[in-house]
Amino acid sequence: MYITIADFSREWNWEATLTQKVLDGLTDDSLNQKVYPEGRTLGRIAWHFTTNIPDYLAHFGLKVEGIGHTKDVPTSAKEIVEAFEKISSSAIKTIEQQWTDESLQKVQMAFGREETNAQILMGLIKHIIHHRGQVTILMRQAGIKPFGVYGPSKEDWIPLGVENPPL
Repeated sequence: MYITIADFSREWNWEATLTQKVLDGLTDDSLNQKVYPEGRTLGRIAWHFTTNIPDYLAHFGLKVEGIGHTKDVPTSAKEIVEAFEKISSSAIKTIEQQWTDESLQKVQMAFGREETNAQILMGLIKHIIHHRGQVTILMRQAGIKPFGVYGPSKEDWIPLGVENPPL
């Protein structure tokens, strides 16, 4: 749990960097990869967790600079990458400016339950991590080697002296 804004900032910056590296691997064609025929596309998922950040934080009283056109998913991977970079940077600056260490202990209603602001911020990070995992799977299905977030991708195991696990 976060005790100070600095605690949260360290984790946010780390996770935002990892997310940025995943998004940097997207291609325009990969944005159309679907979970299943009726499912959301990789582009829709990446755009969702990117553009949701300002809305999520606004729900809890923070005013974060977003982008104006969030309804339609871009056809350019570069646009998603740049939007995430802008929004994640704006989000952390806003939190650092608008909340204090004491603010983290304030309790608010969050999705039908009482949570501290620290729990709410942890929920935002978990939301992004959840969808980032979906994105890496869809990247693999689209033929793209995903960035190894919490460990190497399978292609990066061998240089580390680790064999691929059996099928």
